[in-house]
Amino acid sequence: MAEVMLMPLLSDTMTEGTVAAWHKQVGDEIEIGELLLEIETDKAVMEQDSFFEGTLLHIGVQEGETVAVKAVLAVIGEKGEDFQADLAAALAAADGTPAESVAPEAPVVETPAVQEEVTANDDNSVKSSPLARKMAKEEGLNLSDVKGSGENGRIVKRDIEAALENRSATPAPAAVTVAPTTPPPPPVAAFGMEGPAYEDVKLSNMRKVIARRLGESKYSAPHFYLTVAINMDNAISTRKRLNEISPSKISFNDLVVKACAVSLREHPAINASWLGDSIRYNKVYNIGIAVAVDEGLVVPVIRHADMKSLSQISAEVKDKARKAIDRKLPIEDMQGNTFSISNLGMFGIEEFTAIINPPDSCILAVGGISQVPVVKDGEIKVGNIMKVTLSCDHRVVDGASGAKFLNAVKALLEDPIRMMV
Repeated sequence: MAEVMLMPLLSDTMTEGTVAAWHKQVGDEIEIGELLLEIETDKAVMEQDSFFEGTLLHIGVQEGETVAVKAVLAVIGEKGEDFQADLAAALAAADGTPAESVAPEAPVVETPAVQEEVTANDDNSVKSSPLARKMAKEEGLNLSDVKGSGENGRIVKRDIEAALENRSATPAPAAVTVAPTTPPPPPVAAFGMEGPAYEDVKLSNMRKVIARRLGESKYSAPHFYLTVAINMDNAISTRKRLNEISPSKISFNDLVVKACAVSLREHPAINASWLGDSIRYNKVYNIGIAVAVDEGLVVPVIRHADMKSLSQISAEVKDKARKAIDRKLPIEDMQGNTFSISNLGMFGIEEFTAIINPPDSCILAVGGISQVPVVKDGEIKVGNIMKVTLSCDHRVVDGASGAKFLNAVKALLEDPIRMMV
């Protein structure tokens, strides 16, 4: 019996995936564990090995196409095997139709010399599942007006439900006579430009999830913000001395990561997550670091950052950031964060606020270091000041708790030797 390979669930937030590249073609021999294709998720591009061995009999999703989790990716079996029954059963399972109600599709024989004439209203000419045809018939819906999201444009149950929902949401047209109109013109060029004035770009999986998760965070978690100015004079001199002996060049961001991890041990209320009917106080201190990539943000996680040296943190941050930018960072390295940091100082940003990254209850927004006048011992001198802003979920963290944590971070960065003992 042929084996059907489905779109796997590669992360806890994944609902669909895009086939980035196939490494095998129909007719190729495949072994278990051999690289079969690359899948783009909301977080990364993942290499997917074959679960089965045999001949690749069928490819269900072409490169660049996006399908839901558990959609049919491929069929693998013996060379020349009739796999239509197994494919039909898998498609029925994905569509929610009982497998026994779906007859296997007969192989298609192309005959270019003969073209069968069908009418636009002939629902049997539209590729669709039995359940979709049944629902369309009951609701008086023309299948030729429905866009299919299944394999090769096949119309399935969810497409019918979406079409019915759109129909119910669309007001009935008024009974008036409207003069014929010409189609709207294409977008005109802006002044001094050639071509259209805009371009619509389809959302990537990553951008969809960023929009959904951060939208949910911003409007479900009551944010409040605390800002402090940190004198980085000692941090600058300490970093310079450390980099004379460190195997990996230490950045100011590495100092911030270490300071936050050490401070979280002293202030467990910050290292917490909102669970709806309870609050989880985490016993590990895993710092997520926002990294900008072409299509949005990914958050590599530095686990047990409180127990690692600055050189270890530096090397790990560089390695994971590089993999994140290349979309090769493993999913497990983007999970388990208990606190997050977003640093825009390298872009010349002095101060900003960040949206909390679930499941964390706080995120620290780090600005750049600026030389400004400061008062020391009654005299005005030049000081190196860095502003940081803590975004807090008020359901979990109170103002006083957030302020104490932020002052602890400030104290460590103003005297870095304290977090090295």
